[in-house]
Amino acid sequence: MGSLDAPISAENGSVHAAGHGKSPLIDVAARAAPADSTPDFDTSKRRRSSVLPLEVGTRVMCRWRDSKYHPVKVIERRRVHGSGPNDYEYYVHYTEFNRRLDEWVKLDQLDLDSVEAVVDEKVEEKGATGLKMTRHQKRKIDETHVEGHEELDAASLREHEEFTKVKNIATIELGRYEIETWYFSPFPPEYNDCLKLFFCEFCLNFMKRKEQLQRHMKKCDLKHPPGDEIYRSGTLSMFEVDGKKNKVYGQNLCYLAKLFLDHKTLYYDVDLFLFYVLCECDDRGCHMVGYFSKEKHSEESYNLACILTLPPYQRKGYGKFLIAFSYELSKKEGKVGTPERPLSDLGLLSYRGYWTRVLLDILKKHKGNISIKELSDMTAIKAEDILTTLQSLELIQYRKGQHVICADPKVLDRHLKAAGRGGLEVDVCKLIWTPYKEQS
Repeated sequence: MGSLDAPISAENGSVHAAGHGKSPLIDVAARAAPADSTPDFDTSKRRRSSVLPLEVGTRVMCRWRDSKYHPVKVIERRRVHGSGPNDYEYYVHYTEFNRRLDEWVKLDQLDLDSVEAVVDEKVEEKGATGLKMTRHQKRKIDETHVEGHEELDAASLREHEEFTKVKNIATIELGRYEIETWYFSPFPPEYNDCLKLFFCEFCLNFMKRKEQLQRHMKKCDLKHPPGDEIYRSGTLSMFEVDGKKNKVYGQNLCYLAKLFLDHKTLYYDVDLFLFYVLCECDDRGCHMVGYFSKEKHSEESYNLACILTLPPYQRKGYGKFLIAFSYELSKKEGKVGTPERPLSDLGLLSYRGYWTRVLLDILKKHKGNISIKELSDMTAIKAEDILTTLQSLELIQYRKGQHVICADPKVLDRHLKAAGRGGLEVDVCKLIWTPYKEQS
């Protein structure tokens, strides 16, 4: 569910740790020589003792759940018992991977022979080697460290990373799932000492102990999100929740979502938003699968603010369904829409796939010329998103002062195949919805 032990995926952010054959693969304890061995061992032992406890910022090799060693950076440390230099555990960031893999590790997971001295961050940013980076290298570093915070300046980014650097909640229980979290979420201070939280899957109230949840469930009379059911097709249902009418639910949903979203700030003022909650329904009720939020009034034509599919339901087409649903609402409003920026790494991949499939399906079936404006009117996709998508696919040229779409059928088929499956379809006939302005 929240654990990440499969090949890299646009849906679940999983990581495969292959391609690191040069990393030491033997457990530190297994390599240790007898106590009466060579002076080299004594030197190594003294060196290990001298580096403990490890300082924040130290780089070292760490044994991950795949039993292989990977480079990490120490983000934080805390005492576990006693007062000796070994009585610490360390919160580490795996420098090859996304922040969602950050975790607390014990000392025996670290290869102390690989410890590197703490490098001053300001020197490190300038480049300790003094070598110039290529544009490709700089882009790779930016993609690794910025992770969707393009709207923040350097000082704000450092403040954000400092404030959110350590996951405060390790796991949650939601319905029949126990889910490992990915990121920090600013729960109220009284929950700071909780490694695990228990959520009511219907009203999203959260508690510290299982017994509290059990008592709550006997009293909670909700069996679906509060709000209006606007879509029902088979076992799938979508509810529209007004943040102003259901403030506590909206705030709880944001706390929950932030555990799996690094790139968005938490909404405290949920009055301004509508939340569209997707559920799987059975005889026990409607169980939340994911959601997207949307501003009630957006000057920038945003038709989606945040989007999340919960980890147990990922790779099943629900994320694509939520994106498609947001555009169906835009069509009902008679507007074009675009997602709020910045998009997360996974969000951007999902949107590019959606735009590609929708646009190329039209281009394949359409006879004769078609303009960007006509495509926008047909799909409710903003013209700028259409233009960048077609340019990235090299399907557009600039001739005589205007953009011309070049739609070779074989090229379209190749791009459609690369874009993958379209996921679950929205049955527009089952959508019963009145735009917010008309509701008002």
